[in-house]
Amino acid sequence: MSFTNTFETTVLTWSFTTNSATRPTEWHTALYTVAPDDTGGGTEVSGGGYARQATAFTVSGNTATNSAAEEWPVATAGYGTVVAVGIFDASSGGNLLAYANLTANKTIDTGDVFRIPAGDLDFTLD
Repeated sequence: MSFTNTFETTVLTWSFTTNSATRPTEWHTALYTVAPDDTGGGTEVSGGGYARQATAFTVSGNTATNSAAEEWPVATAGYGTVVAVGIFDASSGGNLLAYANLTANKTIDTGDVFRIPAGDLDFTLD
């Protein structure tokens, strides 16, 4: 996973200055049919019963991972091909904090459910 430029600035401000930085207090996973990049962008899934899913993380060493499975509602219309995920600080709107391409793209048709098992969404800092 990669941090967006905006979140990198937040981390650096908090780590290396005495300036205050607003820390996220909630995290939501978004699905994308066109991947975002360091500046944001991309195309988030919309329609078909889609909604970002609340996400909790645990941290061990230099890795944060989702501590519970995430499951989107049954798609009432096709989402298209999901190619990436993003982590936001709000259930709608908000700021994209981090993103990653999927290891395998997944087409979501009507009636399908997208799932991320616990421990399968990792952020690692080197």
